[in-house]
Amino acid sequence: MRSLRRPLLTLGFSFLVLGLISGCESVAYYGQAAQGQMSLLLGRESIAERLTQPTLPDAERRKLQLVLDARAFAEKTLLLDAGDSYLSYVELDRNFVLWNVFAAPEFSTTPVSWCYPIAGCVAYRGYFAEASAQRAADRLVAEGFDVYSGGVDAYSTLGWFADPLTSSVLRRSEQGLVALLFHELAHRRIYLPGDTTFNESFATFVEQEGLRRWLLANPQQGVAQQIVDEDAIQAQFVALVTGYRDRLTALYAEPLETSQMRERKDAIRQELRDEYAVLREQWGYTGYDRWFAGPLNNAQLSTVASYNDLVPTFAALLEEVGGDLQRFYERVTELAALPEQERRQMLERL
Repeated sequence: MRSLRRPLLTLGFSFLVLGLISGCESVAYYGQAAQGQMSLLLGRESIAERLTQPTLPDAERRKLQLVLDARAFAEKTLLLDAGDSYLSYVELDRNFVLWNVFAAPEFSTTPVSWCYPIAGCVAYRGYFAEASAQRAADRLVAEGFDVYSGGVDAYSTLGWFADPLTSSVLRRSEQGLVALLFHELAHRRIYLPGDTTFNESFATFVEQEGLRRWLLANPQQGVAQQIVDEDAIQAQFVALVTGYRDRLTALYAEPLETSQMRERKDAIRQELRDEYAVLREQWGYTGYDRWFAGPLNNAQLSTVASYNDLVPTFAALLEEVGGDLQRFYERVTELAALPEQERRQMLERL
């Protein structure tokens, strides 16, 4: 089965930040970001040239060629500008290209944001070394935050650089690889600085719609039904998690003592685990086990919301324009240009 989009949040976004910075922690953070990005740029090799190597394993050859085919489809059919991205490949010496760290207050489901000169404010910080991510997570825990950290196997620099394909993504199924490519290229098409939920939900919807159109153009025996079945499971997963997130949000609005609040919070988290156990048996699918082995705290639950909350809204918008992707992108661009309050009102209407 494919990865059901991102139960472990294995997509992300990183960038080189240009501008003045201050403070030892800021210098260290931006330094590792610049060094990590530069190592990728220096480690690139042409996918076309790699495909000419006679000793290249057949499985890798198929996936690298698939990337080139999906990239062409994205530009021609999905109207996504790939630029020079995903024409090169980098072999990593680690399982993930990045580790993202998420945080939220102990009694709030609203994630902490970090602001940068180019990308605006985003609800996570990315680290090219797992140890660095763990140190950052430990500092946030010590400050009293709920914290969650997850591996990232791909990200977009929004066109600032020619993003390479990394070896970390080749573990995905073929359709999962195609979906990832569409997701990352969607970020190049439209990106609203400072609104993680808008950006990730938009890219997730483009990924889903793009994969649907890809499979219509490239039918495979049994794959379409598999996608339908997996989407149904993912929809239940998202509904389960966001439902419990909303229960926690309501809890935090109650006038309770800290000890009572923590007790109720722990009870709700246990109910979430119990309900997942029931669904897991019904699905016959264990792909979310690792995710549910996490803390299920405010930070972790917020990640699912960021990638999914507005997906139905974007689906409604595409339907409103009769499935015309060009008009769809134009409408999304208009939404992104609105003042925040007006944009939220329009999104709620949709």
